Amino acid sequence: MPAQQIRARLRPAVATALAALLLPGLISAAAPDAQSATAPTAQNATASVTPGATTPAFEQQVLFKASQDPGYACYRIPAIVQTTKGTLLAFAEGRVNDCSDAGDIDLVLKRSTDGGRTWGPLQVVNEGNGDTHGNPAPIVDRETGRIVLAETYNTGRTDGKNCSVPCDRTPHLQHSDDDGLTWSEPRDLSDQLLPDDWNSWYATGPHHGIQLSRGRHKGRLVFGVNTETWDGSRVTANHAALITSDDGGENWRIGAVDSYPISASDGTFRQKPSEMALTERPDGSVYVNGREQDGTDLGHRTHTVSRDGGDSFVRPFTTIPDLYAPQVQGSTLEFKGRMLFACPADPDRRRTMMVRSSYDGGRTWDSVDRGTQVTTDWSGYSDMVLADEDHVGLLYEGGAVDARDEIRFARFTEDWLKPRRGPDPRTADRAQGAADAAVLGGARETEGRFGRAIAFDGTDDAVRLPYRSELPLGTKDFTASVWFRYDAKSGEQPMLWMGGIGTNQPQVWLRGEPEQNRISALITTREGMTPVKTAVARTSSAYNDGQWHRAVLRRGGGEFSLTVDGTKTAVADVPGTVSRTSGFGVHLGQRLDARAHFTGALDEVQVHDRLLSEEELARADGRGAILWLPMDRISNRN
Repeated sequence: MPAQQIRARLRPAVATALAALLLPGLISAAAPDAQSATAPTAQNATASVTPGATTPAFEQQVLFKASQDPGYACYRIPAIVQTTKGTLLAFAEGRVNDCSDAGDIDLVLKRSTDGGRTWGPLQVVNEGNGDTHGNPAPIVDRETGRIVLAETYNTGRTDGKNCSVPCDRTPHLQHSDDDGLTWSEPRDLSDQLLPDDWNSWYATGPHHGIQLSRGRHKGRLVFGVNTETWDGSRVTANHAALITSDDGGENWRIGAVDSYPISASDGTFRQKPSEMALTERPDGSVYVNGREQDGTDLGHRTHTVSRDGGDSFVRPFTTIPDLYAPQVQGSTLEFKGRMLFACPADPDRRRTMMVRSSYDGGRTWDSVDRGTQVTTDWSGYSDMVLADEDHVGLLYEGGAVDARDEIRFARFTEDWLKPRRGPDPRTADRAQGAADAAVLGGARETEGRFGRAIAFDGTDDAVRLPYRSELPLGTKDFTASVWFRYDAKSGEQPMLWMGGIGTNQPQVWLRGEPEQNRISALITTREGMTPVKTAVARTSSAYNDGQWHRAVLRRGGGEFSLTVDGTKTAVADVPGTVSRTSGFGVHLGQRLDARAHFTGALDEVQVHDRLLSEEELARADGRGAILWLPMDRISNRN
């Protein structure tokens, strides 16, 4: 197949030279403790690499930005690999006219031969010529040195809208045999990888693919795709699949497939795994972590494993409700005995890029409070690579105003990552079958309404319950009771939070709002795929007098009510589930996104999945509750 020289997109020579001069500018983190230190934004990049200087534990620079590399309105969808010669190849979509997903889009590339410290000029690998050529999924064949680049095409639009449904998406492939300097002409892989029923959405990656390094399929190339089926009137199914090649990328086949139907009655589906990140584990199995998009299962991340080189999955994808994230692509990488996961950590918005760790091959993941924060800026898609033996390279979308402002490249060492932390202190959850709840941030025991209680400092204290299937309330009636004491005069004072967060996620919460002189209780519900509905009950006092008060939330009989010290406020109920299509968490003293904390004390917290009168609640005394936290002791026992 004839090769074509990568050609730079036409732009003024002066602008090209200026961009090349600006690229080596690096940003170093002010402190390795990223829990409290935020990586500076790219606009502050002024430092440059000094030969022989000590390499910091964390540094970053802007790699793709419209004002830095003229010719494109926007850069998105990063992917990165290291070649057999040690060169880093950073790919992105160069979006010509605007930042929309289905416009005139080229695939572009920058190369680094020094581990990501400095980068060469922008080059065009594949020009859309008015169409969309995107979703890069590069793979390095370490036996031959060839770099294979899977990609997806569709007809471009000029109106800034998304691709029509069904979308005419088709898989293509290019390769380079000279370390990414030149690339073959693209070839269409539809005859191998596009069965008749994958006739709507189709997406390669976007995340680097892998070559298996051990086992009977050693040398195999693997990448992920997600696709949809169109029956002539609607999308009827979603498919998550692995694509494999045993001859260096000349021929490909569809391997493991996990498919989920979409309900004809209300448009719902159990899961919709997409944008999958692949990592080979030390035992040779392939861990697959994907974005979960609007399914009825709880959680915005979903995962599974293949133990036969990508031919099949050991089980269907399952969601990870404890791994809080927005709906976004994420990236994974094996590094020095742990698996890393890079993704925005705010479950409501694409912001706060964070690197979290797993020490058991992706079975469980560090919570947000244990992750290492890259930035509090808006942030989005990412990919990771071993830049060298001691450095991880993180290529991610970020911006002070919008996650699509620019694509940054960060380098960090193991020392920059938070060390593995032992078990958190615990407080007992006496509900049947419940594990103890984690006590975070140094919350302490204090005098309570009934013996002892737990005090929260308003900064980082919280009590977080581990997920279990009994906690989501769904469409059920419920009764929640909380004893609280506080005297804060300002700020949001979250007491109990169950479910998701934001204006479009099902949830239940109780909080003090002293500046508005009230206590508020809220439920947000969803039925099918219709828009969410919200009901709010509020008191006429903030009860922030430093005394103990009891709040009871009830749903049932067509109403949602909040009762404080016997005074009831009721509003009409909003039918639907309070725990679906969302990340799911249960916290005391903290919002789900950790952007507000309670200053005060909480005691004797109960949640029952049925409507209880005052008399029934008193007789139950915690028995039959799905959540029962006496809050009377903090234990450091494992």
